[in-house]
Order: sequence, then structure tokens, then C-alpha cells
Amino acid sequence: MSYVDTPALAARPEATTPVTSEALLKLVLSSLDDDKAEDVVQIDLRGKSAMADTMVIASGRSTRQVAAMAQKLMDRLKETFRLSARVEGKDTGDWVLIDTGDVVVHIFRPEVREFYQLEKMWQDIGRAGA
Repeated sequence: MSYVDTPALAARPEATTPVTSEALLKLVLSSLDDDKAEDVVQIDLRGKSAMADTMVIASGRSTRQVAAMAQKLMDRLKETFRLSARVEGKDTGDWVLIDTGDVVVHIFRPEVREFYQLEKMWQDIGRAGA
């Protein structure tokens, strides 16, 4: 689910870009790259799940970096698309989930990522359906 800040949109229409799945993914990947995310993986969910088109999984080296990457991404989504994404886990910084609607982003500390192995689970689902 995505939420557009309509008053802000009316106040600064020049700051908006059309919100498409591809534009969201491009911004997410660019933001993570700018903030030095590690082991970035994108998983195409089209045809596998109705929850989103793409899942992006990345790691940060510390709770501080994970929380900072999440905050920067949320700021960039708001600035570019006037989109307020749902976010969970930013306060603890072990695993942050950012739901933009079409793109779901998971940012982990490496140990937490290894424990949950989300990419393995979703890639296996893709193979089972093929």
C-alpha cells in the first residue's frame, strides 16, 4: 500500500515523479547503493505473490547503518514521489521492513538476515511455480 501526501503534492508539484513499480525499484536500488548497502538482492514476485511486484533484500553492517539506510530511503520516497511508505523495525535496526506497495524492502544486519534466509524462501517458491 502506498500513501500519497495530497497537500504536499499540491504545494510542490514540481517535486513529484510518476509512481510506477519500475520507478520505485530504481529509486530503492539507487538509495541502497548510495548508502553502501551490502549484498543487495532483488526478487521478482510477479506471478508468485499479490503483495508486491518486487522484493529487495539488503544488509547493513550495524543497527545504526540499517536504521540510517531505512530513514534515507523513506526520505527519498517522500521527496521524489510524495509517498509515505509503511515501515517496521526502524527503532531497533536489526531488521527494517519498508512497504512501498509495489516494492517491499528488507534491510537486515547480516546475522539476522542469515537467520531468516528470506531470499532462499522466496527463490524456492519461484522455482516451485516454474
